[in-house]
Amino acid sequence: MTTQTITTPELYQGQFGEFTITQSDRTGVIIYRAGLMVAALSFAIGSALVLFNNNSSVFTALTPLYACFSLALGISLLTIHIYMASLHRLLQVFWTIGTIASVIVALSNSEPLAVTVYNQPITLFGVGFTFVALTGIYFKEAFCFNRLETKVLTVIVPLLLIGHLVGILPTQIEQVLLGIWAILFLVFALRKAVQAIPPDIGDKSVFVYLKEQRSTKV
Repeated sequence: MTTQTITTPELYQGQFGEFTITQSDRTGVIIYRAGLMVAALSFAIGSALVLFNNNSSVFTALTPLYACFSLALGISLLTIHIYMASLHRLLQVFWTIGTIASVIVALSNSEPLAVTVYNQPITLFGVGFTFVALTGIYFKEAFCFNRLETKVLTVIVPLLLIGHLVGILPTQIEQVLLGIWAILFLVFALRKAVQAIPPDIGDKSVFVYLKEQRSTKV
C-alpha cells in the first residue's frame, strides 16, 4: 500500500491578504523571460552586424532579426506583470502601433527596413513606438528591482532614438550608444533568467484588489 503525499501550496502575505503562486503564474514568468532573452539576442546579433560588418548585404538580414525581436517583445508584453492595467495596455498599444508601422514601412520601400529607418528618421514616429514599449519594460524593471542596467537603458534608448530623429548625434556617438544598448539588454535578460520567480509575479493580492475596485466602479 502506497501513501500519496499532498503538497500544500506556499502561502504568501500580500498587502491586501494572503495568496498562492500557481504553476500557471510560474509559466507566465518563464514565457516573459524567454521573450526577453530572444528579443535581446536578436537585437544583439543585429547590432553586431551593423557595428562590425561593413558589407551592406547584412542589412537584408536585419529585417528577419527585427521581426524576431518584435514578436518576442510582444510575447513578453502579454505575460509581464504590471499592477496598473492601464499602463500594461498602453505598452501593448505602443507595441501594436510600432509593429503595424514597421510592416507598412518594410512593404512600401525596396530597401531593407533598417536602411529605410536610418535614412528616413521620420519613420521613427511609427516604428519607434515598438521601442517606447521596450523602454516601458526597462522602466518597470528599474522601478521594481532597482537594476542598474535598466536604469541606464531607460535613458539611452530615448536618447539614441530622439537624437537620431532630430539629427543631433554624430555617427560615432550613435554607434557607441547602440553597442551599450545591446550589451546591457543582454545583461538584463541574463539576470532575469536567474532571478527567483516569485518577485516577478508580484503581490497577487494587489491585482485582486485593483480588479475588485474596477468592478465596483463599473
